Amino acid sequence: MAAKKDEPKFYLGICMAGAVSAGAYTAGVMDYLLEALEAYEKKRGTGGYPSHRIEIPVIGGASAGGMTSIITAAALQQGITPVKEPGADLMAERPENMLYHSWVDLTDEDMFAKMLDTGDIKDAEVESAFNCMFIDEVAKRTITPAKSAAINWQTRPEYISPDMKLFTTLSNLQGFNYDVLFNSANTSVPKRPYYMALHNDYACFQLNWKKGARTPAGWMPLNIEHGESAKEAMQSAMATGAFPVGLKAREVTRPAKTVNNDGLFTPNVLKAIQIDEDPYTTLNIDGGMINNEPFDKVRQILKDVSGQQESADYENYKKFKSTIIMVAPFPSNKPSIINKSAKLLNVIGLTLSAMISQMRSRPWQIDDALADGCAGQFLIDPARKFIKPDGDPISIDGERAIACGALGGFSGFLNKNFRVHDYFLGRHNCKIFLRDYFTIPDDAKNANPIFREGYKDITGDKYRSTVPGDGGWQIIPIVDDDVDYTFPKLFKPYDKNWPVQPPEAIDKYEAAMAKRVQAVILNIEKFKPMVKFALRIGVLLLRGSMARTILGTIKKELKTWHLMH
Repeated sequence: MAAKKDEPKFYLGICMAGAVSAGAYTAGVMDYLLEALEAYEKKRGTGGYPSHRIEIPVIGGASAGGMTSIITAAALQQGITPVKEPGADLMAERPENMLYHSWVDLTDEDMFAKMLDTGDIKDAEVESAFNCMFIDEVAKRTITPAKSAAINWQTRPEYISPDMKLFTTLSNLQGFNYDVLFNSANTSVPKRPYYMALHNDYACFQLNWKKGARTPAGWMPLNIEHGESAKEAMQSAMATGAFPVGLKAREVTRPAKTVNNDGLFTPNVLKAIQIDEDPYTTLNIDGGMINNEPFDKVRQILKDVSGQQESADYENYKKFKSTIIMVAPFPSNKPSIINKSAKLLNVIGLTLSAMISQMRSRPWQIDDALADGCAGQFLIDPARKFIKPDGDPISIDGERAIACGALGGFSGFLNKNFRVHDYFLGRHNCKIFLRDYFTIPDDAKNANPIFREGYKDITGDKYRSTVPGDGGWQIIPIVDDDVDYTFPKLFKPYDKNWPVQPPEAIDKYEAAMAKRVQAVILNIEKFKPMVKFALRIGVLLLRGSMARTILGTIKKELKTWHLMH
């Protein structure tokens, strides 16, 4: 339906958290969300359908979520066909859907073999524990596609803002330097600068549908068809997902004016961290290390477009004009009491955990933490059910509901079945979320001008939550009558819709793991000939044992997650 200026409009901001290989789950969520928005827009305002507009002005994320943000932007411009159910061949590639192709297909069924390949290691140059050249392949085909008549370049969907903002978090290893002046007793330096650095960084883009469209300061113009900022987008996607040690650090090069006018830093911060290097190149690791759920930055943009700056307005169902949907494959849990042992290994682990938690904390959001309402933010996280042999249902929520959640999120690289499962679980969870939980309460619907107008001619309960006693009205009305809300019944090697594999599926990597271990150790530094000779002998004696230990740990983790027979 063509949009009208006076139509009531509700703004939707998307935030995607880090996930490593569980980006397959996030991709499934986004696939169904875009499908639902497309279906609603086609029928919106016609006979018997609600009329309020839904518009997305911002998509942002960290790590796998940041990568998915950029993949989504590319999919919107290049076209995307929803993958509604698994085919007869679960291993078949689905290039018609960029989200599926990027996260489930990747570049091969056997990704772990590629990650153990030593082709990326040069003499005295080890960049990461695993070979991550496949990430470059996926990024290149997604963001800088070969010019082909097969690509049907799209016009902007009505549910996407004309100037939609897009960002990924970065952990900038150089950091933005600034100093605090102190009066000093040193007569030669009466004001002594105290130097500090800010490592939380953002790569900011505006998705433009026309080449050369005007872009505000602080945002790089992104147009996949014409290649505008495509290189920067590709670099940023790989950098935000550069899991420390496991995957190599990445450089991102941006115009200095973009960083000096960054749309996500506060004015005071920008004044303190101005840079003069142009272009500005940074070395970065996983954006989720410092800021894994950048919903505060999504909210910042929603405040500007909606005109609602105060939480009392955007957290009130009767007044709110916008909200955030956060997709979190690994939702946070209530912290447990730590082991207070002073043993070195325990303290090292707790120290790293404390450092990451402190870097991710947001003290300025205490006001939001104390607020009773939560109209301004919604969460999609994993949940699955299966029936036990005795007929009783079992519900599993959180990271244990996804197959790619083991090994800190790396298990999805071990088996494509894991990624297939999580993709369709993401679609399924999004369906249930939009139907039953992404709603406005009945008593607020008629008080909120947007939904009062949008639902004014609607009778019956078709667009209400099916949760008993809830009665809320769908914010994104589900208009497809043929939506199947059952989780796909997958085939072998699945058990109760859960993918499993035998131990030999991991044992087969012993030789490749031993070779990778040897290559990493011998090339991690440029050793003197005699040192390298002695080291080589030691590694040859121990590499088999080290490989078996690593693979044993992997199998133990998979068994804990019930992913192995």
